[in-house]
Amino acid sequence: MLGGLVQVHQPVQGYRAGTDPVLLAASIPAHAGQSVLELGCGAAPGLCCLGVRVPGLRLRGIELQPGYADLARRNLASNGLEGEIWQGDLSDPPAQMKAESFDHVIANPPYFEAGKRIVAEDGGREIALAGETPLTSWVEIGAKRLKPRGYLTIIQRAERLPELMTAMQTHLGAIELLPLVPRVGRPPRLILIRARKDGRTPFRFHAPLILHDGENHGDSETYYSPRVEKVMRDGAALDFPA
Repeated sequence: MLGGLVQVHQPVQGYRAGTDPVLLAASIPAHAGQSVLELGCGAAPGLCCLGVRVPGLRLRGIELQPGYADLARRNLASNGLEGEIWQGDLSDPPAQMKAESFDHVIANPPYFEAGKRIVAEDGGREIALAGETPLTSWVEIGAKRLKPRGYLTIIQRAERLPELMTAMQTHLGAIELLPLVPRVGRPPRLILIRARKDGRTPFRFHAPLILHDGENHGDSETYYSPRVEKVMRDGAALDFPA
């Protein structure tokens, strides 16, 4: 990932991360000395990308599946990063996690609701794609772990935006939405949404980010738009518009 700046081990069978954690990590406006918690970190590709882009962060993650938690620890170490990965259920987190608060909480929750899609054959992949914990709980748990004025940032499918907006309006403020559009003229498939603890500024709906050049998949199958190319290949930040 990031043009080779980050290398991660992932399961031969099971869930393997793509562009989503890279985009999520690039969007976090963290700086050295701050703390970051990832909910459901998997093998920690997002934490690795963020830690390599912004040295000096205090990295933490929680992951339900023991095998993925072990991979996350291995990936942090192999990329020269220090951090702690807790294995456990984010809805009943370990005492160590509940004792800490963070400048940033990030999450790439399962995109589908359990029981509303064809079940994946691999159990680990199924948990990653369709978890039992509702999106509203991800937001509530993330908000509890934030320091005052800290940020929660989530990447998710566009059709689940109403759930996220309702939860964020309940627990957070200063909500910002950045749609991720596959190509010009297409509807957004994913969204990046950010909110702030104790935030008071009005909701901001940003212009969409175009991920790929060309009108059709065959025209530019592997080519990102210039801004996304810098994120994916060079490890650049993906700043929300000012």
